Amino acid sequence: MLTMNDLKPGTYFVFEGDPYEVLTSQHVKMQQRRPVMQTRIKNLKTGKVLDRNFQSSDNFEEAELAKKEVRFLYSRRGEYWFAEKSDPRKRFFLPEEFLDDSRIFIKENSLVTALEFNAKIISLEIPVKVDLKVTQAPPAVKGNTATGGTKQVTLETGAEINVPLFVDVGDVIRVNTRTKEYNERVQA
Repeated sequence: MLTMNDLKPGTYFVFEGDPYEVLTSQHVKMQQRRPVMQTRIKNLKTGKVLDRNFQSSDNFEEAELAKKEVRFLYSRRGEYWFAEKSDPRKRFFLPEEFLDDSRIFIKENSLVTALEFNAKIISLEIPVKVDLKVTQAPPAVKGNTATGGTKQVTLETGAEINVPLFVDVGDVIRVNTRTKEYNERVQA
């Protein structure tokens, strides 16, 4: 059993029957009141983020999550198809609503981590940084740096992000999937 003090960022626990991950937590003690743990938690099934306060009398069950690597195969008509890394014949699909916004950075044949709860896949963890090739980029105009020097490019997965002016078609860039921002140009 987990107590209020065990709710640290990265902890998985069961709350109201669903698995949650603690994103942030802060121990707060106000004058003449009981101490509480202010948390921001994410439902791993639905992806909703909630702000909740827990008291010292609250106890939680630790979520038994299993992680396994799966390979992304392709997407078609709102279905994202995956296969187990060890056995490519074991395929399964997840609907588009099941994945969060970072799905636009998943490249075919790339590995992602699947989280299982009660023998069902409930969530996917995409690597924080991925290397993607630029497929479309407008030309950089010399002297056009007064406004910050960025332009919008299209990546091989179809995602569009802002990058510095020196990035051209064919360049491989590293993208942060959490912030959806350009990180650096990679030597191919």
